[in-house]
Amino acid sequence: MRDRVPGGRRVILAVGLLATLSACGSRLDERRATLCRRAVPAIVPEGTTASILRIATGASSDSIRVDYRLNGRPDAPTKAHWIVCGFGPGAMLESVATETGPMNGASVYLLRHYYLDTPEAAAADPGGR
Repeated sequence: MRDRVPGGRRVILAVGLLATLSACGSRLDERRATLCRRAVPAIVPEGTTASILRIATGASSDSIRVDYRLNGRPDAPTKAHWIVCGFGPGAMLESVATETGPMNGASVYLLRHYYLDTPEAAAADPGGR
C-alpha cells in the first residue's frame, strides 16, 4: 500500500512556497502603491490636497491606479480623479498618466529623481497619515 504522507508533504511545501512568493509580491506592490500615492500631491492644483479613495492594480500587472478626491478649494470639482503609474523592474516608476493624459518622460524623470524619495514627499503622502 502506498504511503500518502510524502504526497501530503509536497502539498504543504507547495502551499508554503506560494505563500512566500505572494508575500514577496505584496511587498513589491506596496512599494509601488506608495510611490504612486506619493505622486498625487505633485500633480494636484496648488491650494488643494487629495484624499485617497482607492488603490488597485491598473490595467496591466505592472501598473498601479490611485483614485482620489480634491480638497481645499471651493471651486475644486468634487468628482473623483485618478493617476496610473507604470513600473519597470522592481519599483522603477516609468510612466504616469491621469484623466488629462500621460505625463511626458522628462516630467516623470524629475518626479522620480527629485521628489518621490524626499522627506517632503513622505510628509505630503495622502495615504501615509
